[in-house]
Amino acid sequence: MLEQALPLQLLLPEVSLQEVIALGASQLVPRCLPLLGVHEVYGEMEQAIHERRPCSIVRLGDGELLTLAQDVIYDAGTISREGTFLPYAGVVPPDLEAREQLVQAIRGAGIVGVPQSRRKHFHPLLHAVLRANHIDLGQLRLTSSTVNYALQQSGLLSRLLAGKNLLIIGNTAPALVHVLAQHGCTISGMITPVRGVKDVDRVVQEAHGVHFDLALVSAGIPAVIICTRIANELGRVALDFGHMADAIVKGQLTL
Repeated sequence: MLEQALPLQLLLPEVSLQEVIALGASQLVPRCLPLLGVHEVYGEMEQAIHERRPCSIVRLGDGELLTLAQDVIYDAGTISREGTFLPYAGVVPPDLEAREQLVQAIRGAGIVGVPQSRRKHFHPLLHAVLRANHIDLGQLRLTSSTVNYALQQSGLLSRLLAGKNLLIIGNTAPALVHVLAQHGCTISGMITPVRGVKDVDRVVQEAHGVHFDLALVSAGIPAVIICTRIANELGRVALDFGHMADAIVKGQLTL
């Protein structure tokens, strides 16, 4: 492709493909959308908790994007082939109602984590899927979809949890509660299990009965919907915690 892009009368001397990519990428910077950094996301959550106002941080991965792709990007057969993991993640396709709930949750979220990975069904699918569902990326406040891990790696997670009343949601909640309690965290409530997207209403209803400052939600695809609804209906802060809950429980990550 590089040969095709250069005039026949020119020879490019000793320039690596990496250099060409770097030079080309620098030209694309003006077209890029800004992402909030981990310190900004942490600061917003802390301020929202202090001011007792809603804030939801949700994250989009291949499961969410494939759910959104149903009937607008991929047909049912393609979704079944490419998304064999979707039932484990909380959506049994075809489920267009789940797609619409996700659309509304993304539009209503405070901060949306988006994938930067170029793997199939991550960033390559992001723009087409959101466009097909009439979601304008430019109207969203964006961060990286790995912001949950960035909070831990930067040392901000322990600061975020300290002194807060926590609501833990998800199938790993009992084990995570045990670890968090050992680290001195205050657990106000736990909702478990979460049986897929069909269970969202029950989970949110149970959350109404808990006094908490911050909800940590590890529930696959339904976590996006749960986080947005907790923020918008209860006026609380909710973080899509993801598989980091498993990593903490297994001792692969520490607070």
